[in-house]
Amino acid sequence: MSMEKISFTDLMASSIHDMKNSVNVQVNALEQIAHDAQTRGDQEAFDKLVVVIAQAHRVNANLIQLLSLYKFGKSTYPLDIREQSVAELIAEAVLQQRAVLDFKGISVEVDCPPNCDWYFDHDLMTGVLLNALNNACSYTHDKIRIAAQVQEGALVLRVEDNGCGYPAHMLERGGVGADRGVNFFSGSTGLGFYFSAQVAQLHQNNGRSGTLSIDNGGAFGGGCFVVTLP
Repeated sequence: MSMEKISFTDLMASSIHDMKNSVNVQVNALEQIAHDAQTRGDQEAFDKLVVVIAQAHRVNANLIQLLSLYKFGKSTYPLDIREQSVAELIAEAVLQQRAVLDFKGISVEVDCPPNCDWYFDHDLMTGVLLNALNNACSYTHDKIRIAAQVQEGALVLRVEDNGCGYPAHMLERGGVGADRGVNFFSGSTGLGFYFSAQVAQLHQNNGRSGTLSIDNGGAFGGGCFVVTLP
């Protein structure tokens, strides 16, 4: 009896999918527990749960990014770039992150013209915005701004916070490349930046490709996560 050879990457993708489903169940349960703690006035328990919930959302987002990158590598991702509302894209991303934002007491300011439409893959760009919001939630003091504007024939999406900003070494290296390695002190793999950069590059028009960049400043003086789509 012969055993069918299974691709390691296919096995990993299947395992990641199962893990993602389990994390979703855990996130829902944790949010309910946090809500119950807040209702009964147990602020200490609530504050501790908020940290755990934020990290659980980050893990879930990372698993989705890994699955998407797997499909990119296999050329099986059903890329669907079409004209859509940018305001609706932002609203959906904020809604998905609403629980963490509310638990952590973070306000979100949106600066996007209501009639702003652009060509993009909705699911992928939602993932990019969720990644940016996850980062901003980790480092902001209490404010996040999402701004969208068409400049020089491209859509520029900015996610800004009022935290301390990106460290100098990240700004010097760009912070968004695929070859930045793993920081064993912080635990950062750069997966979110890599995923977002890959998504941006998939958006092409007239010989131009999308880009991802980071800087400091913006409306609040903190970190700025900037995606440009041609």
